[in-house]
Amino acid sequence: MEKIAIFPGSFDPITLGHVSVVTRALSLFDRIIIAIGVNVEKKHMFSIEQRRQWIEECFQGESKISVETYQGLTIDFCKQKGARYILRGLRTAADFEFERGIGQVNRKLAPDIESVFLLTEAYLTPITSSIVRDVIRHGGDISGMVPDVVKIP
Repeated sequence: MEKIAIFPGSFDPITLGHVSVVTRALSLFDRIIIAIGVNVEKKHMFSIEQRRQWIEECFQGESKISVETYQGLTIDFCKQKGARYILRGLRTAADFEFERGIGQVNRKLAPDIESVFLLTEAYLTPITSSIVRDVIRHGGDISGMVPDVVKIP
């Protein structure tokens, strides 16, 4: 059976931490679907089209990675795609507590879907999409935080 993982997130924008988690997870799974969650109640800095384009450019040429959008519960998207794993990156203890709760609820709702957590590389720990957006808002330099494909006019 093919090992398919869903890597869900808003990726607003994608960071080097996201890229690191996906790249390191390639050896664990046959396929990874980077799933951009659509949440109409959340205000995003970048359009879903722009976020998708950046992610696709980031992983261009990597046949094991695809990019899709979805609405609703991640476990429902997993079932739709035949994925038995949800991939998540952990930066801090606070991330662990938050993700553990979600993982436990997901496990209750879908016992056949496993949450898999990878630790962020230490030098990437302080980088979040929220911080990147704040740096952008204030005209700062985001190089070293995001992949080179993320160009801000």
